[in-house]
Amino acid sequence: MPETVVVLGASPKPARYSNQAIHMLRDYGHDVIPVNPIQHEIAGLAVAPSLQAIARPVDTVTVYVSPAHLEPLLDGLLALKPKRVIFNPGAEHPGIAAQLEQAGIATEDA
Repeated sequence: MPETVVVLGASPKPARYSNQAIHMLRDYGHDVIPVNPIQHEIAGLAVAPSLQAIARPVDTVTVYVSPAHLEPLLDGLLALKPKRVIFNPGAEHPGIAAQLEQAGIATEDA
């Protein structure tokens, strides 16, 4: 069964790493859920407007959101209960990582 991976901060722009990640994850057979509050489709995939809009189990959330914009998303991450959260370069947030770890969610910096 393929892993379900949420791309938080998904961009429709091909030059963005989050967009490249969507394509790469899909190429590797993962079930990809892009999250962006203003996009409806990215790379042919339906986009969730928020973490709260995702109603199925998630294996991994890969974060492409700046630390300043990540704090308001903490409750959604905790409620989603993914197995792990990956902070991509520029998205690292030790405070949020610590709170996720306390909730039993593994974290790593990419």
